[in-house]
Amino acid sequence: MSRTSEFPGLYKLSVEKRLKFVQEFAGLSGEEVDLLRKTGALQLEQANRMIENVIGTTELPIGIATNFLINGKDYLIPMAIEEPSVVAAASNAAKMARPRGGFYTESTLPIMIGQIQLVDVKSFSAARGKILAKKDQILAKANEQDPVLVKLGGGAVDLEARVIETSRGSMIVIHLLVDVRDAMGANVINTMCESIAPMLEQLTGGRVFLRIVSNLATHRLARAKATFSKEALGGEEVVDGVLQAYAFAAADPYRCATHNKGVMNGVIAVALATANDTRALEAGAHAYAAMDGAYKPLTHWERADNGDLLGSIELPAAVGVIGGATAVHPVAKVCRKILGVKSARELGEIMAAAGLAQNLAAMRALATEGIQRGHLKLHARNVAVTAGATGELIDIVAKRMVAEGKVNYDRATALLKELKK
Repeated sequence: MSRTSEFPGLYKLSVEKRLKFVQEFAGLSGEEVDLLRKTGALQLEQANRMIENVIGTTELPIGIATNFLINGKDYLIPMAIEEPSVVAAASNAAKMARPRGGFYTESTLPIMIGQIQLVDVKSFSAARGKILAKKDQILAKANEQDPVLVKLGGGAVDLEARVIETSRGSMIVIHLLVDVRDAMGANVINTMCESIAPMLEQLTGGRVFLRIVSNLATHRLARAKATFSKEALGGEEVVDGVLQAYAFAAADPYRCATHNKGVMNGVIAVALATANDTRALEAGAHAYAAMDGAYKPLTHWERADNGDLLGSIELPAAVGVIGGATAVHPVAKVCRKILGVKSARELGEIMAAAGLAQNLAAMRALATEGIQRGHLKLHARNVAVTAGATGELIDIVAKRMVAEGKVNYDRATALLKELKK
């Protein structure tokens, strides 16, 4: 009998019974099942309440990025990431920013967009006028859904209506603008959008289909800027090299994708450490980078009159410090305590600073010794472990591979055999 992934009601089983099903399906050994069963701070009972069909948990290393001075305040920044050199690179860039005052950040109000799709409207201009004429009543209906949010100073604050042309014909898209305070806001926005949909249909005679948050949070932006002295960077040639790298990214989408990936190395590492929605942040950032019709860098770099390097970043920051996984995951709570953040806006600004720092570090490495030099030192350790090295042999094998410029599994295995003799 062939195996099948079809299993109605898997969610109804206990974690152990789910594990048994997966073990049989995938041919897992007892030791492999024990690895899935093994937990850290996040216990299986907690994980089982977070998502569906839980069989275990996974872990990423959490490193601490040092040297960050943001708006005159010192921060230690937890970063959860599997990629070597990111934490060290961000820390180094933050150190180079300190002589000129570190990072200066700001952010807009935490206003998210909820979208309601309205079709089959006879007169779009008339329908749009009717919607805007009843804006106060529509906002009041939305705010009935979360009186606590309104009491805290948030809630639905405005309404926009625009006509778009699609392959299915013209549509009206209504944007419900909601101040979500310290939450990411997706759940409350979706609820509000659903609550006002019948009113919109009644007003216009049209039909509502989608009612959902947009992850392109153009009203919820975080900005950071910093000045890096030419001396700290390594001289005028390094500044020139960074600007050459930036010009490349600004002109070529193939390079720009990797440029912005480096930015998001810093942003997403902080998001993972604090249990924020990394997919929403990635989607929003990359969509924002293409808002003008061409995909562009999230950062901007230029030379100051005295030869220093000036860097800035602006990106959507749909993050939260309350609600969702941020309120449930025990490690996320500890990471927020390490950061000492008091609001979602502060957290978004920290992410922006981390993204700017990581971008500078990557371009500086590319413009000088190349990205692989520092990266390979850490990567070599992983390769050595994969080949079976333990204890002191890990560092010995790693150093030999880096010195030879041959960091791969076959070379690690050969070195390990040689050393064991």
